[in-house]
Amino acid sequence: MGMIMRLDKYLKVSRLIKRRTVANEACDAGRVLINDKPAKASTNVKEGDVITIQFGNKEVKVEVLDVQETVKKEEAKELFKYL
Repeated sequence: MGMIMRLDKYLKVSRLIKRRTVANEACDAGRVLINDKPAKASTNVKEGDVITIQFGNKEVKVEVLDVQETVKKEEAKELFKYL
């Protein structure tokens, strides 16, 4: 079984959102969805989940490929793919 991780931490580790506080605010504001459902910062993310993030009027949609506790900056983009 693959790892699971809190959404706010995953957003930071994957560098989809660079700061955890910003990730938390986005979740609180209902701007982050997992599999099309609004997700809290504490929601667990696992491989295969689809995360949608609304940045103003732009939307970023990614599929989780991997969940890692720590990852080098240049490897962060291997944790997900854009849909």
